[in-house]
Amino acid sequence: MTFLFAWRYFKAKKSTNVINIISWVSILAIIFGTAALIVVLSVFNGFEGLVKSLYSSFYTDIKISPASGKTVIITAEQLAKLKSVKGIKNFSLVLEEKALVQNGDYQSVIYLKGVDANYRYTAGVANHLVNGQYDLGNEDAPRLIVGVGVEGALGIYADRNIYPLKIYLPRKSTSVQINLLEDISNDTIRSSAAFMIQQDFDNKYGITNIDFMRRALKAGADEYSGVEIALKDPSDAGAVKRELKSRFDSNYLVQDKYEQNRSLYSVMNVERWFIYGVLSLILVVAAFTMIGALTMLVLEKRKDISVLNALGANRSFVQRVFLNEGLLLALIGGGIGMLLAFIFAWLQTTFHLIPLQGGSFLISHYPVKLKLTDFLMVGATVLVIALIASWFPSRKAARQQFSLRSE
Repeated sequence: MTFLFAWRYFKAKKSTNVINIISWVSILAIIFGTAALIVVLSVFNGFEGLVKSLYSSFYTDIKISPASGKTVIITAEQLAKLKSVKGIKNFSLVLEEKALVQNGDYQSVIYLKGVDANYRYTAGVANHLVNGQYDLGNEDAPRLIVGVGVEGALGIYADRNIYPLKIYLPRKSTSVQINLLEDISNDTIRSSAAFMIQQDFDNKYGITNIDFMRRALKAGADEYSGVEIALKDPSDAGAVKRELKSRFDSNYLVQDKYEQNRSLYSVMNVERWFIYGVLSLILVVAAFTMIGALTMLVLEKRKDISVLNALGANRSFVQRVFLNEGLLLALIGGGIGMLLAFIFAWLQTTFHLIPLQGGSFLISHYPVKLKLTDFLMVGATVLVIALIASWFPSRKAARQQFSLRSE
């Protein structure tokens, strides 16, 4: 019943035209604020999904690494336990250390990652090569796959570099003074390809075969930096992680994809809420125009309030009428804003209306990804702000009823 009164007040012609103008200004502000919130959050979702997919190409679903130190012993018996865990699609043994790579006067410090043959089917590096072929060589003739940033720093074309690169690796040592012959590995290595995934990886990683790394570092036969695991179903990461923790003791750290990139996910989450908070200010501005429109409406409807009072309407009824008037403005504005945001997202996804400037991106347009949770969150925000904005004029209307009665 109160909503019906609110609807009639909204449609009815006002004696003062400015009330109509202010009402539509508040609706337009809500439309713009709602559409802007959903569009910006959807673009953020698109970039977030892109970044996560790129990181997923380098970081696997689960990783087993040493709880302390650089390496850990992983025996054949433990590897057999890994093979028996349900849900594991593949796993790769890795041995990683910082290295200095030189090409004449050019040099770069990189994280050199030695991997076994399964790495190609465990991580997604092989799917992001921009030149060359996936070739890691062997112990005696190692090959190096580098990120495009490392490729540029060394001044080479990875797939056609004629001269071998010099590579230096620090070995584990207990002596106080460095023995250049024993504590530093000095080898040559040829580049075979370059990958482009994400700047964090492209600028600092190189990948070679694990046998060369073991020889260069003089590492033990069962000594590794970790095990990287790909799952049949990434959504089973929690269950597989618990299973692995029960099979490996406290010397081993078992991490899922989120825990391997905790800082990245935390920053993204903070950025998301910051964007939401800033853009919500548009809706707060709309709330002020709504307060003005409803306040003027209350003043105009003084006679209607007295009639409702004479018909037996109590204070709560009158207050609900004007609360519903504010919610009606919010529903109209919010609904149209959501529809416009949906149409824009569809057009951007289908026709790529807004391109990304510059040619150094993996994609040519702004990515957009709609989420139901964004619509629900923005819708709830609009309704809450409208309810708060309507509260003060509705209280004034309810008090107006009693002042008329006393008159």
